[in-house]
Amino acid sequence: MHPKNNSFFLFVIFFLFSFSVQAEEFRAKVVAVSDGDTITVLDSSNRQVKIRLAEIDTPESSQPYGNRAKQQLSDLVFNKTVTVRTDTTDRYGRSIARIYVDDVDVNAMMVELGAAWVYRQYAKDQSLYSLEDKAKKAKVGLWNLPEAERIPPWEWRKVYRKNKSNNDKTLKVESQSDKTEANFSCGTKKYCTQMTSCEEAKFYLKQCGLGRLDRDGDGVPCESICR
Repeated sequence: MHPKNNSFFLFVIFFLFSFSVQAEEFRAKVVAVSDGDTITVLDSSNRQVKIRLAEIDTPESSQPYGNRAKQQLSDLVFNKTVTVRTDTTDRYGRSIARIYVDDVDVNAMMVELGAAWVYRQYAKDQSLYSLEDKAKKAKVGLWNLPEAERIPPWEWRKVYRKNKSNNDKTLKVESQSDKTEANFSCGTKKYCTQMTSCEEAKFYLKQCGLGRLDRDGDGVPCESICR
C-alpha cells in the first residue's frame, strides 16, 4: 500500500474509533432535573450520569422563564425511563446528549414549547431552527415575554460573569482601602504638612471631617501630595 494511502487509512480508523468511544446510547431513569437543560439519570448499573441537553440552551434560573423551563423539562422526563444518545463531554464533565421519551425528542420538544433557544454555537440539527421560528411566531413560552426579558442565556451569562468580575474587583479595592484606613486614627493633625501620605490625608478628610484639607472642594485633599 502506498504510504499516503496507508496514512489516510490509519486516519479514518482513528476517527471512527474516536467517534465510537465518545458516542454512546443507553437507557436510564431520570432522577433529577437541575434546570431547563440539565438532568441526572441512573443507568442500568446504578451509575448516576449528569446530562446536558445538546444543541439547546434554556434560561438560567435567575432569568425570566428559567423556573418555568425547568418545570417543563421535569414534566417531560422526571421519573421516566429515557433513551440517552451522547455525543461528547463538556468541560464540567457532563455528557452532552439528545434525550428521547419513547419517540419524543425532548431537546426538540423544549424548543417547540418555547422553553429553549437553539444554541447557535453548538447546534447541528437545522430542523431546530424551524421549531424555534414557529414557537416565536406563535408567541409560546418565553416568546410571550416582553422583548427586553428575552435575553439568550449565553449572552446573559457573559454579562453576569462580567458584572461578577467587576464586583469582585470593587470588593478587593474596598477591602484594601479598609485595611489602609485601619492604620490611621483621628488625632490632632490639622494641616497638609502634617500628613505622611495621601492615604492619611484622605482618611482625615473623609473619616475625621477635616474639610480644610480640601480647599477647592473637588474631593481631593492636600493636592500637593495627592496628585
